[in-house]
Amino acid sequence: MSKAERTRQFIIETSAPLINKKGMAGTSLRDIMEATKLAKGGIYGNFENKEEICMESFLYLRSQLASKLDIAASKGKSAKEKLFNLLEVYGNGKNMVEGCPILNFGTEADDTNPVMREQVKKAILSAQKRFFNIVEEGIQNKELSSEINSEHYSIRVFAMIEGGILCRKVFGNNDQMNIVLDGIKTEFERYVL
Repeated sequence: MSKAERTRQFIIETSAPLINKKGMAGTSLRDIMEATKLAKGGIYGNFENKEEICMESFLYLRSQLASKLDIAASKGKSAKEKLFNLLEVYGNGKNMVEGCPILNFGTEADDTNPVMREQVKKAILSAQKRFFNIVEEGIQNKELSSEINSEHYSIRVFAMIEGGILCRKVFGNNDQMNIVLDGIKTEFERYVL
């Protein structure tokens, strides 16, 4: 990696948690300069504008979260273990200290930034597909009843988890998230053969 590439990556990795917390509109160039200890020229020598930093920050955060989730799922031997491992990642508030980037960036970009909205949409579909694949694999391996609707279940699970993440941020505790996760597990257990 060249020095310019390392600097660019440093700006992304340093800015990403800040933008995830304060929002795209709420994070100023001055905030990014203070976090990175770089001058304006150092920032704009690597990025066209703040929007590009925001986009790259989202893609970075999304990649980090997806990696944690994929690793957790891969450690499971059965569909149940894979799902429960994923739920453990989502349930651990330390994995998303400033909230879920999909929720944070998606809320802000829904009407104001169509390019970011498309990236968030891809992230949502990818997260839902992760759940879908686990359920489908469970059905194929005769671990789960074919009565479970993989598509509907994956959409519901994702939406409930994102709601739980929002409640965790607003209430400052995991109480409601734990109820959500318990409900997801209970529903899943009904289909285990």
